Amino acid sequence: MALNGGKKAKRPARGDIVAALDVGTTKVCCFIARVEDKGAVRVVGIGHQLSRGLKAGTIVDMEAAETSIAHAVHQAEQMAEAQIRQVVVNVSGGQPTSRTIPVEVPLGGGEIGDAELRRVMSQARQVQANPDQKLLHTIPTGFSIDGNRGIRDPRGMSGDRLAVQLHVVAAQGSAVRNLQTSVARCHLDVGGMVISPYAAGLSALVEDEMELGATVIDMGGGTTSMAVFVDGRLVFTDSVPVGGAHVTNDIARGLTTPVVHAERLKTLYGSAMAADADERDYIDVPQVGEDEPAQANHVPKSLLVGIIQPRLEEIFELVRDRLDHGGFGRAAGRRVVLTGGASQLPGTRELAQLILDKQVRAGRPTRVGGLAEATGGPAFATAAGLLIHAVQGVDGLPMLAEVEAPRHLLGRVGTWIREYL
Repeated sequence: MALNGGKKAKRPARGDIVAALDVGTTKVCCFIARVEDKGAVRVVGIGHQLSRGLKAGTIVDMEAAETSIAHAVHQAEQMAEAQIRQVVVNVSGGQPTSRTIPVEVPLGGGEIGDAELRRVMSQARQVQANPDQKLLHTIPTGFSIDGNRGIRDPRGMSGDRLAVQLHVVAAQGSAVRNLQTSVARCHLDVGGMVISPYAAGLSALVEDEMELGATVIDMGGGTTSMAVFVDGRLVFTDSVPVGGAHVTNDIARGLTTPVVHAERLKTLYGSAMAADADERDYIDVPQVGEDEPAQANHVPKSLLVGIIQPRLEEIFELVRDRLDHGGFGRAAGRRVVLTGGASQLPGTRELAQLILDKQVRAGRPTRVGGLAEATGGPAFATAAGLLIHAVQGVDGLPMLAEVEAPRHLLGRVGTWIREYL
């Protein structure tokens, strides 16, 4: 069950409109989709803009971020010919933390239902050690009844004590609040907040990868984040404050070229792995402060690759160290799926295989319909995953029955008695 500061929304039905907002360091993307049969979603509107006012996934200029968000949403609304009032938003900054905690409640021999599960899940609010952090997810990774483990859904069973291992994900409260404020200033409600690699995994992983164990590495502009899935659930997440924008800045400094040209050189000629022909192939590099094309510097492609490869090696080494430190270097299996715009450089998959010693593939948003080739690549996996989360609405547990809160005092007292006595 996701716990966030947004308004709780009912599960979307067939024909409803859902919207996702991916706010990243280098781009802001809005997807608007229509819910189809069996919870499938089809994108009907897309808007994306260059991101302004963000650094390492965290807002540093509220007005600039608000403008980027508003333009992306307006563009998507025009394409969809529909107005949206609520969005599910990703969290890519705020130094997210991930830990697993045990929670146990007495049952008194009674049958387990939704009320007992709510009691267990609500206790996660009490265990947040750092008051400066905002709780984003509480995901059950395993239940046990009276010490009997391996239970995936305990509803309908009976026992004296119900225990659950909860995976808790939190981020800096200030970063989350600033993101919420930027969205609210665009006259939108936050219907949910999802950590970026979790959303990317929801759209890019196949069922077998989720069940057997896989790691999603979401390579964004300002951060590279990771999410480990085992038995169909998110069990670990972390991030490092290095991404594709750092590669671009390295090129700009190393070749003394403007940042805009460094990004162009990276996109057109960049590679994560050196090739024999790189020494013979020359590229034109415009120099800082030179307006005349004739002043461009001719350098071998190997020089460009020699700048890119060390930075990508550093990123994957940091990811490997974070996975090992979290105890999931081996536990997550040998499957890695790369998502994010920075993962699209040629040779990135091969470099990741060498450093991580795992099987690596590129991840695309395969669980969402209506995406064209230009918007169906790894860079849009997070936005697509946010749509899936908007429809499913629950982290790692079948949907709890919708219970409307009683409006009268007697009704609220009755609910409290049923759940806690």
